[in-house]
Amino acid sequence: MEESLCNVEFLKTDNSYLAKVQSELGGLREYKSGTFEEVLEQVIIDLQEEFES
Repeated sequence: MEESLCNVEFLKTDNSYLAKVQSELGGLREYKSGTFEEVLEQVIIDLQEEFES
């Protein structure tokens, strides 16, 4: 049986990137940066911390 753990959405504007992350434990949060790599790193760190506990 599959269970959704979180939803992640990446958006790009002219000069920045936005990630929207929603999970049952952490709720809805957003990360914004000038590069995709920085946004992705923020999301990875946050999700690792959330699901390791």
